[in-house]
Amino acid sequence: MSDDEPTFETTESGSSHTYPQQCGELRKGSMVMIKGKACKVAEISTSKTGKHGHAKAHIVALDIFTGKKYEDLCPTSHNMEIPFTKRTEYQLLSADESTGEVSLLLESGETKDDLNLPTFVTTGEPTDEDKKVHEGRPEPAHVRDDG
Repeated sequence: MSDDEPTFETTESGSSHTYPQQCGELRKGSMVMIKGKACKVAEISTSKTGKHGHAKAHIVALDIFTGKKYEDLCPTSHNMEIPFTKRTEYQLLSADESTGEVSLLLESGETKDDLNLPTFVTTGEPTDEDKKVHEGRPEPAHVRDDG
């Protein structure tokens, strides 16, 4: 080996955070990358084939982290990047309304304690969706003792 050959200190597995999918296969509720942001499709409409031979899809999607609306126009035959996503539901053990800390139960029986209530965010501001979730919570039941 000569001194001018490159040496690689670290490597990656080569896996991707997205996979390609034809734009025409997208549906309302599916996930898509728009302007580098992971979004959930809110509306999708397609135009008829034009004189240049491509039907186009008009996509309106919401960023899954911020709720910001993004739009894109893409030929239905072209590929779009789709993020790999996984949805996990947890059982709520406790929630402290003053600090915003929540404790969740994992399927393994362990607890997850690194999350906060939707209106307690560490960076930025709570989204409108976060505020709706917080406002829609049921009030605590009052205990009455007629003893």
